[in-house]
Amino acid sequence: MADQTTTSATVSATSTPPCPLPLIPNLPDDISLQILARVPRFHHPFLSLVSKSWRYTVNSPEFFHTRSLLRTAQSSLYLSLRIDSSFHWYAEQNPQNSKRSLIVLPSIPQHPVGSSILALGPKIYVIGGSINDIPSNNVWVFDCRFNKWEMGPKMRVAREFSASGECNGKIYVIGGCNVDNWTRSINWAEVFDPKTGVWAAIPSAIELRDKWMHASAMIGSKFYAMADRGGVVYDVGCGEWGSVPKRLDLGWRGRAAVVNKVLYCYDYLGKIRGYDVEEDVWKELRGVDKGLPKFLCSSTMVNLDGKLCVVWEGKGNGKEVDIMCAEIDVKRDVDGGLSGTILRLDVILVVPKGASISHCLAVEF
Repeated sequence: MADQTTTSATVSATSTPPCPLPLIPNLPDDISLQILARVPRFHHPFLSLVSKSWRYTVNSPEFFHTRSLLRTAQSSLYLSLRIDSSFHWYAEQNPQNSKRSLIVLPSIPQHPVGSSILALGPKIYVIGGSINDIPSNNVWVFDCRFNKWEMGPKMRVAREFSASGECNGKIYVIGGCNVDNWTRSINWAEVFDPKTGVWAAIPSAIELRDKWMHASAMIGSKFYAMADRGGVVYDVGCGEWGSVPKRLDLGWRGRAAVVNKVLYCYDYLGKIRGYDVEEDVWKELRGVDKGLPKFLCSSTMVNLDGKLCVVWEGKGNGKEVDIMCAEIDVKRDVDGGLSGTILRLDVILVVPKGASISHCLAVEF
């Protein structure tokens, strides 16, 4: 009997899982999580080397959610370049370095032509586009936390050269498809909720439905999409459609960025201008002429942590071309004008001649 009791006790002791060690000794794990979430992102690989529990923690959704709540998430520059006939992705190595530098990312398994691309949280969405001249409803998703591509939920209809924007955690897509049948007509505009993984149709008026979209921007709760002739505005808040103001249509050129509800792009003289939505007027960005070239082509812009970030193709040596990046602090002057101060100006990449900038994004995590 004694042997049986001893054996039972031994089995019971060995079958009881050991208590997990705390992330940080003598501290509750919820407090430890908040401490780790405050560590700058470029140190996370070193945190992963401390222990298995730390490695699991810094790769968990809860960890990145905590960083978002604490507002310790950092924005980084992501760039897509077309070199020869293929697309290459790059990311800023360390946002806190005095000089910007990029690292190579895994290539997308299948890169359609004419995709609409945007960033939402820690993920980049490559929406639609054509494969072998056939429009696709595929959505590729790149998780910047783990440098991994995966196929996302498909759209309701196939589209290419569509407009896309993000508002209140949802993705809005407009145009890029023919409205020659009932299905494509009612799904001319769609909205995607990442929480549910579901695409839904957005009701739209027939007279607004253009096929090709060449530019888009979200200003507040209004989604502006530029077509070959004019453009449309969708108010996400109330679900109403309208036409793009004529002044905005005439002055919008190239890829734009919105900073503090002002839309910036370059004009036909190569100067950066900002469109004030409230005043319905274009204003030249003063104070940056001497430090920047004339942006006649091959440049793109993005809002990077509240700063205007401009990326363009610089000078080359015959075989290679410099990819340049300027970070500009933009503000409204007392007289109502717009002025900028160049904070950083770097050569961020050297690529073969003939390469072109496809997309520029700011990703926060």
